[in-house]
Amino acid sequence: MDAGSGSGDKAGFFTQGRRWLKALPVKFKANMVAMVRNIRKLGQDDPRRVIHSLKVGLALTLVSTFYYCQPLYSNFGVTAMWAIMTVVVVFEFSVGATLGKGLNRGMATLMAGGLGIGAHHLANLSGHIGEPILLGFFVFLQATISTFLRFFPKIKSRYDYGMLIFILTFSLISVSGYRDDEILEFAQKRLSTISIGGSACVIISTVVCPVWAGEDLHNLIALNIEKLGNSLEGFGDEYFKRTGGEESKDDKKFLEGYKSVLNSKNSEESLANFAAWEPGHGRFPFRHPWKLYLKVGTLARECAYRIEALNGCVNADIQASSEVGSIIQEACTNLSIESGKALKELALAIKKMVQPSSADSHIENAKSAAKNLKSLLKSGIWKDIDLLKVIPGVTVASILIDVVTCTEKIAESIHELASEAQFKSVEPTLSTEKLHSGQIQSVKSAQMVNCSHVVINVGESTLPSPPSESSSAPNASKQRMEV
Repeated sequence: MDAGSGSGDKAGFFTQGRRWLKALPVKFKANMVAMVRNIRKLGQDDPRRVIHSLKVGLALTLVSTFYYCQPLYSNFGVTAMWAIMTVVVVFEFSVGATLGKGLNRGMATLMAGGLGIGAHHLANLSGHIGEPILLGFFVFLQATISTFLRFFPKIKSRYDYGMLIFILTFSLISVSGYRDDEILEFAQKRLSTISIGGSACVIISTVVCPVWAGEDLHNLIALNIEKLGNSLEGFGDEYFKRTGGEESKDDKKFLEGYKSVLNSKNSEESLANFAAWEPGHGRFPFRHPWKLYLKVGTLARECAYRIEALNGCVNADIQASSEVGSIIQEACTNLSIESGKALKELALAIKKMVQPSSADSHIENAKSAAKNLKSLLKSGIWKDIDLLKVIPGVTVASILIDVVTCTEKIAESIHELASEAQFKSVEPTLSTEKLHSGQIQSVKSAQMVNCSHVVINVGESTLPSPPSESSSAPNASKQRMEV
């Protein structure tokens, strides 16, 4: 029995092995196809990634000539490796990030090299016994001070990489100088090769299909505000369909676009930091107010948190009754739509870099709807309705009122940005409908004026031409109103 069961187990093991071997090529093919699709998708999502990879390869190939070309290798020797290392660690996706790292590395190397040489000469004056003690003290002192300075937020955000290079270069030069007499030549070659590698990175990053961090930040802020506007515009219809017992069959993914805004803080801060290093380019001059973009982004996230609360009300198990929904539906829908339109107009103004005056009317409409909603909430129509049925609707109304306040703050910050960045002012253009409606309003307002005669001249574009000369006189007399 034991022998039979043992042979059966072996047969089963070999059978499973054969099946695994047969399935191996199929699995390998499937994995390769999936990998190719992922690579293609990654390149299609942002073609600049492919270009960046080619630029890094080009920079490494150029600095590698220090090894391939004998005259260059004779001058720099093995220290040419620092140029290759500089390209690897300095070349970043955007111009600002590359320029920031390059300047940090270059300035830190220069300062640390000078201080290292000075420390070496001071240590030489103390004699053979005191030299290693004094060098060790200098290394300890600069490493302690530099590491502590890295904890300051401003230094951490902009100069952290430079502080690391400063610690490394000072230690290398001061310590190696104890065994090597050619310390000045070593420092000069290190600085030269690092400058060559950093310059290659900056030139290629700036000249060959540049990626500007400032432009990415500008587009990101505009896109985030537009997503908030889309979410608010569609909220009213979606919520009151649920309240009325209807299920929405449409694709409502655009209503959840606010979720990406919640997690955009780190991206915005890093882009603003990189943009501060960039020179003037395109529509963005040097010293563009990038910090104001962070202010707008912070207010946009505050608005996104409130939209997330509204989205939670849409998916809540307990919904407002249809009676409560019918009371607040019009005011809530108008408020969300006008707030959404205001945010979309603000996003469009940022994209085009024009004054955001077109959003002011929508903000006023939203404030008017919020005022009406407050008056509804303060009225006594809720006395005869069950409190549990009122709470969900009142919660949504109060959050929407808060959203109007957030929208107004975003508009104020964008107005400040437009003023500091000197956005273009656009002359308002009126369509024929708006012009005609405006003339009707002017007629109504003219009737309220305390004067003897008011004459309104109507252009040919708004009134049809008279059929004959005889009818022109009566038509002209109709254009004169007496009060």
